[in-house]
Amino acid sequence: MSTITELGTLALAGTKKGKISISNVTEPYGKDTADIVSIGISLNGQDIQWKSHIPYENLEEVIAILQKALDNKK
Repeated sequence: MSTITELGTLALAGTKKGKISISNVTEPYGKDTADIVSIGISLNGQDIQWKSHIPYENLEEVIAILQKALDNKK
């Protein structure tokens, strides 16, 4: 059974009530499946409109690509 543990939330820029929520999900796809990081986007602060699941094995590379995107925007 999946367990969701919220790791943090932050305000979604450009919205009045929007939030980005980041959580750990244990056994996301059934028994003995590896934990993932879930990133949810809520425009109204409650209902998740978009969600991404990122395996921990991919997290460093995803962070590096996001950092590159940020550096390119500066």
